Amino acid sequence: MGDPTTVRLLLFRVGALLGAVAVDEIAEILPRLDTTRIPGAMPFVAGLANVRGTLVTVVTGWRALGQPDGGPDGGGSVVLLRLQGGRRLIGLTVDDVVDLVTVAPDELQDRAALPGVDPVLVRAVGRRGSGSYVVLDTAAVFAPVLAS
Repeated sequence: MGDPTTVRLLLFRVGALLGAVAVDEIAEILPRLDTTRIPGAMPFVAGLANVRGTLVTVVTGWRALGQPDGGPDGGGSVVLLRLQGGRRLIGLTVDDVVDLVTVAPDELQDRAALPGVDPVLVRAVGRRGSGSYVVLDTAAVFAPVLAS
């Protein structure tokens, strides 16, 4: 059981953005998955992937987070997230899984306007070395997908 006075975060890179999600929301990290495009799906939905017999919606990270075009999709990973109390699995493509960190909640600042990041998608901002990372509000990032 984890220490309730700390937060464990997975840090990842999507383009130039260093992002983070709470480890408690992660089901697993997979190599980039082949997806089947869904006709009429929102542009940031890469498609459906078969993960051991379960169809999972995979979201293109750079599109969902409003980052510049990530170039050819081929490398990177899919972070498989448990949302809606674990009832729904959604995949997020990332360029690179960077680190697993443990921080005290007071080390995270309230969401702030960061250049190139929609503040609605940000739960908090943390510091790492001389840079910053954004802790994603996964409910906000995936709301359009979860509503459909």
